[in-house]
Amino acid sequence: MPISFESIDWDDLRVFLYAARTGSLSQAARRLQVDHSTVSRRIAQLEASIGSALLLRQRSGLKLNDIGELLLRHAEKMESAVVSFHEEFNADKALVSGHVRLATMEGIASLYIAERCIELKKTAPGVTLELVTSPQTIHVNRREADLFLSFFRPVGQGLISEKIGSFRLSLYASQAYLDKNGTPANPSDLQNHAFVSYIEDLILVDSVRWLTEVVEAPTVVFHSNSMIAQMGAAAGGLGIVFLPTFSVSRHPDLVPILPDRVTATREVWLNVHNDLQFSPRILAVRQFLKNLFRSDPGMQAV
Repeated sequence: MPISFESIDWDDLRVFLYAARTGSLSQAARRLQVDHSTVSRRIAQLEASIGSALLLRQRSGLKLNDIGELLLRHAEKMESAVVSFHEEFNADKALVSGHVRLATMEGIASLYIAERCIELKKTAPGVTLELVTSPQTIHVNRREADLFLSFFRPVGQGLISEKIGSFRLSLYASQAYLDKNGTPANPSDLQNHAFVSYIEDLILVDSVRWLTEVVEAPTVVFHSNSMIAQMGAAAGGLGIVFLPTFSVSRHPDLVPILPDRVTATREVWLNVHNDLQFSPRILAVRQFLKNLFRSDPGMQAV
């Protein structure tokens, strides 16, 4: 039976998008700030309008069936068209304004970007930055954020990615730790030392699995999914930590170890969906970040 164009409620499609992306009726309800029953009712209305089920309700969450996958692809195109119209409509406004959500890892957000955001306020006072920290890949093509700053080049439909910098990592320890345990003179000496690192099973992106890149089978005595906590533990004398060089300015008591012999680098990629790449508010933040990284020699390691 053909689907009547007039029978589909646009609000039902919006609810469907959130349910499909979150994989949960309750999470979709929280994101939309409505009741769980409202989400369930609107999904049921949409399925009735189309004349087909769209979602499989499993214990692990919602899963799209073939019709649901087909609808999702077209609904995302419709969403993109609306977003593009909104951005073009507002492009001629004299003052660049609006909220921009930037997602990235905790360390670079808290220890590098946050304290430099005053420069964005100087160049784009009408733009409000929302800095979101996440240990996992953020999908800008699913509208999880406007911009994603990553240590790798992600792959995704409609994704515009640009390398804006790179940084070095070095080993650090407190002077108290080195006084007690000795200072490694060679990379082979590291096998006799204690380390601070991430919680292995909570690492969600391989680009932060960096300690084992330079130390084989390290003896880790303290684990944390927080770079800031790792730094604090190392500063307290618990062990050696492998950190981005940009992160240690607040801990001058951390002593670099074998900085010219044990090191690694990571690239920094700025990612945006192509629907938003020319939005004035997005352009303002993109330019701020590019200027920030490209003017800092410490962020141009390679």
